[in-house]
Amino acid sequence: MPLEEYRKKRRFDVTAEPEGKPVKTPAKRRAKKLVFVVQKHRATALHYDLRLEWNGVMLSWAVPKGPCYDPSVKRLAMQVEDHPMEYNKFEGVIPEGEYGGGTVMIWDHGTWIPESLDVEAAVKKGDLKFSFEGKKLRGSWVLVRTGRRPGQTKPAWLLIKHRDAWTSKDDVTELLPRSVVTDRLLVEIARDEGGNLKKAAEGDPPSVLRQLVANPELLTPAKQKGRKKSVWHSNRSPARGMG
Repeated sequence: MPLEEYRKKRRFDVTAEPEGKPVKTPAKRRAKKLVFVVQKHRATALHYDLRLEWNGVMLSWAVPKGPCYDPSVKRLAMQVEDHPMEYNKFEGVIPEGEYGGGTVMIWDHGTWIPESLDVEAAVKKGDLKFSFEGKKLRGSWVLVRTGRRPGQTKPAWLLIKHRDAWTSKDDVTELLPRSVVTDRLLVEIARDEGGNLKKAAEGDPPSVLRQLVANPELLTPAKQKGRKKSVWHSNRSPARGMG
């Protein structure tokens, strides 16, 4: 079951997280572009959750430092449990003490094109090549498995940019720190959704926060009162994670 591990970490009778209904992708669908999402996630530590659609679920990796356009920079990417397709639209706050508790932003989304003819074989081999067509991420990339680190149950991978027209030395996470769907920073999402502002702000670029302090009018307008907050509530015992 593709989502078995995801479901084991959550209690759906006490949390609004999507349970997900995986549907096997038809062969004709595989020839078309598939969706991807990168969620910037200030949980125990800041990281970027890279999710690639395949066979009705989102294959997922946690990238602590985020994607980099410089081919000489190899970003650690820890493989995590597959997530349901419904997860792609979530931007908000997971309550503190829950698995992955913290503020979540939809940092980028779009489509991805496998450059490997057989995706299952490429993942099994640990060498998945693909192209991004997103709002922030473009061009050719590769995920390369390096092995399991001490204390980790999942193998470690590296996310590497291939040399092409999109190669750059600029730090895309610093240059483009806002949500692609709401134009909010992490601290603004926490403000609107009832999260921990101080913790969320630690995931935003200091230079941008200084600009907001100097020019408060640059703040994204607060969500209107009366709108439902995007917070997942649960009464289960505390747990931590990067999911």
